[in-house]
Amino acid sequence: MLHSLFSILELHSASTLSSSFITLLMMMIHRTPLLSSFEKITLLCLHHRSELHSQAKKECNFSSLLSLSQARGDFAVNFCSLFASHSHKPLFPFSETMEFTCLSKGRGSHFPPCHILNLGGIKILLDCPLDLSALTPFSPVTTAFYALPSLEEDKVDANNDVGSMAVPAKRQKIENQPDNKTLIFAEPWYKTVMNLHLWNPSFIDVVLISSPMGILGLPFLTQMKGFSAKIYATEVSARLGELVMRDLVSMHKELKQFYGPTETDFPVWLRQEEVEKIPSVLREIILGKDGTELGGLRPLYSEADVNDCVLKIQKLKYAEEVCYNGILVIKAFSSGVEMGSCNWILDSPKGDVGYLSNSSFISSQVAAFDYQSLQGTDTLIYSDFSSLNSTEDVKDEENESVQLADKLPMSSHGLVGLYHNAKEDSEEMEKLAFICSCAIESIKGGGSVFIPINQFGIFLQLLEEVSKAIDASAMKVPIYIISSVAEDLLAYLNIVPEWLSRQRQERLFDGEPLFDHVKLLDDKKIHVLPNIHSEKFWMHSREPCIVFCSHWSLRLGPVVHLLQRWHKDPKSLLILEGGVNPPQLALLPFKPMAMKVLQCHFQPGIGLRRVRSLLETLQPKTLLFPEEFRPHISFPSEKFRSVLYYSEGKTSKVSCKDGFELKIPATPASNFYWNAFKEQEINLARVNGELIIENARYHLLLDNTEKNSNGRTNSVSFRKPELEKLLATFSNFGINASVEHQKMNSESQIQCLIHTADPYKAVIEIGTSSVVITTAGENVASHLYKALDSVLKGN
Repeated sequence: MLHSLFSILELHSASTLSSSFITLLMMMIHRTPLLSSFEKITLLCLHHRSELHSQAKKECNFSSLLSLSQARGDFAVNFCSLFASHSHKPLFPFSETMEFTCLSKGRGSHFPPCHILNLGGIKILLDCPLDLSALTPFSPVTTAFYALPSLEEDKVDANNDVGSMAVPAKRQKIENQPDNKTLIFAEPWYKTVMNLHLWNPSFIDVVLISSPMGILGLPFLTQMKGFSAKIYATEVSARLGELVMRDLVSMHKELKQFYGPTETDFPVWLRQEEVEKIPSVLREIILGKDGTELGGLRPLYSEADVNDCVLKIQKLKYAEEVCYNGILVIKAFSSGVEMGSCNWILDSPKGDVGYLSNSSFISSQVAAFDYQSLQGTDTLIYSDFSSLNSTEDVKDEENESVQLADKLPMSSHGLVGLYHNAKEDSEEMEKLAFICSCAIESIKGGGSVFIPINQFGIFLQLLEEVSKAIDASAMKVPIYIISSVAEDLLAYLNIVPEWLSRQRQERLFDGEPLFDHVKLLDDKKIHVLPNIHSEKFWMHSREPCIVFCSHWSLRLGPVVHLLQRWHKDPKSLLILEGGVNPPQLALLPFKPMAMKVLQCHFQPGIGLRRVRSLLETLQPKTLLFPEEFRPHISFPSEKFRSVLYYSEGKTSKVSCKDGFELKIPATPASNFYWNAFKEQEINLARVNGELIIENARYHLLLDNTEKNSNGRTNSVSFRKPELEKLLATFSNFGINASVEHQKMNSESQIQCLIHTADPYKAVIEIGTSSVVITTAGENVASHLYKALDSVLKGN
């Protein structure tokens, strides 16, 4: 079995040799870690041509490579060049270390983490989200509109248009408790990932999107000059992310129309004197604690930018392999959180890397968490920060971790069955049942129910459970879904059975639609509307009713108009998803609030109790783990070889596995002529062929056209023969020899000639990088070869 291999092969045309490539090989040989990986076999080429050596010396001082290795006590390598074929990807000198930089740890499912991974020189961006919670300091159009009279009372210049009133003129003092007058009355800018703007986009080679929310910041990147990275996402993540972006652009148009065009590219509210007037709690949300996140603010992209971004995405199915540049094989596997959300496996010549994003064992709607595909990786990056938001008790984690590790099955499909009736699953159903009971109670009291849309899976579950509760109560209550992309969204979700759970797929086999909304639409129990201004809504709407609509930030979209209408109604109910925005700040524009507010927290991620047991099951050789988890989870040294903790804004370095594999056809490999070097404990053979990299693996395509008549290839050595020892060996073999020294020049590579006359007549040319035996008969050459070979081997 060949374990650690490196091959320097013959180039058939000397004209393709470049000084930069030779220099690159010199650097590779000079690096001690790379040489130390030659544990078994090194394949070299010693078929020399005088014109090739001459060119090499002129271009990059070829002889310095030999003297460099000899001086270090390593092996002097004698070569022509690597053979780079036009029909295959060229060789890629993979780095010995991997660098991982956490740009942002995110804040829940709406703003997933973002990282940069430098894998062997390939820079990979893991997700590109937007922090839409940073819209909180801005005023929705409804609040800005109703604030106009008070602004006039404050003697704001009546000649100023609305767009110029970015900040009320009377706001001279920072309030301790912000109210709706302390908000920013201007078209909002959108917050990208902190520190991402510091990276040159042209340096990014690959972008991996793990969820629909991880794509929202991508149009900012794709429109930048120099960006040419390959973008990969699952089919569903790409489509759902596209719909969310289009809806965001559509909702933002209302703000642009209200505030009008700006006179400058730099908004008034971002001026230093105006920023200081914003209450500190709001200022920190948008600019960060020290104002360091200012560089991440951008005006929203356009619909054309979204179209251009979507066209650049290569869409994948689960477990589908795609190869980047021949050297990196990329695969996506279900994470069990959202439709299309995934974890990644990156396979390279230096080992495989697993990326574990936000994942969940509770997946009654979507495909199960396929954790089995992450088992046994060389490096695993754990990036599910949502487990930190879990309210579960972890005091007994040490004992429970062992029990859970024993229960974890080796099949991801078995995992779904294990937890389908588990405590956590029942708790989620109890939460849904409680929400439905509160909704029915409000409707019976004459109030309406308002549910902003956030996660698609929770939205579909609530829609089905609420409709069942209405049917059970024998009431006729209309359900409205208001969004510019609602119709496309509901239609698409019913044609993706392969991305859903087994329970959902079984419904399709039984002749039923995947989701209940299909039948509810046919029965006209739910009504899909593009916007709040739809004629259908105002002509046919009746109260009480239940409304699902955008946006969960409560700053743009239909939500702001409906809240303005209902926020003083004590009989109505607003249902918010917990962990997204602080309710006291999210509801700031609509205070005083008379309507009831119900905030529900759904199970976040894997959960702290399962994290360690899961990682013990996955058994990565090296684990990259968030520093924030260190107080909660410890790892026994006997089960984890290496655990490296990473922090936001810092770069961690991980050593790649030593050596790499080389695939050689079995039949030709069995006929190699090996030379054993006992001191260095390696075997050596000369081959002619082509070394390529394909699907993250090195392949050697052998060329067996050049052979000696005896079927044996020429010998190879890492050292030049010592003349005294060579003459002594010839004497032991009964050969009389004499030495003729030659003058070295730029054209000649011969250092000396050895003449033999008795019993064999031959000339042996000893050059700077080769030894050539010239004789009349093959038997004589073979006899001299054995004597020379014994000297080169140090025997």
